[in-house]
Amino acid sequence: QNTNALLTTYNEVDMSNLMDLRNQFKDAFLEKHGAKLGFMSAFVKASATALKDIPSVNATIFDNEETVYYDYVDISVAVGTPKGLVTPVLRDVQTMNFADIEKEIASLGKQARDGTLAIDQLAGGTFTISNGGVYGSLLSSPIVNPPQSAILGMHGI
Repeated sequence: QNTNALLTTYNEVDMSNLMDLRNQFKDAFLEKHGAKLGFMSAFVKASATALKDIPSVNATIFDNEETVYYDYVDISVAVGTPKGLVTPVLRDVQTMNFADIEKEIASLGKQARDGTLAIDQLAGGTFTISNGGVYGSLLSSPIVNPPQSAILGMHGI
């Protein structure tokens, strides 16, 4: 693609506090909400907060002229299927809690694997989170999906 300026940075992050928190509460979370407590809810919620704090990243530039700022955060989340990755969209993430996020990711993941996602469930994301770490990837340069302006690529935890 030749329409966006791309920059990839690599950061190593100490995840021990999040890992400890997950280990401490995962059983109670599953019992209370009927969904597993993964790491994605933390990354999705943190991304939504950052996107609200920095509106230019949650925006689109049309025809190199008009910038549209969104008052919502719709995050595309990469999901593995037998035929490859798809990126269904979590809508209005800024209003969701961890349980809502985990349940919706599980639902979209099941639909993706079953081949029952509708086209509108794959369109309209304002930001993407890709998780190559589930395949053992340590590094990659994820590609921005226009008209989005950024993507977060996660890897080995």
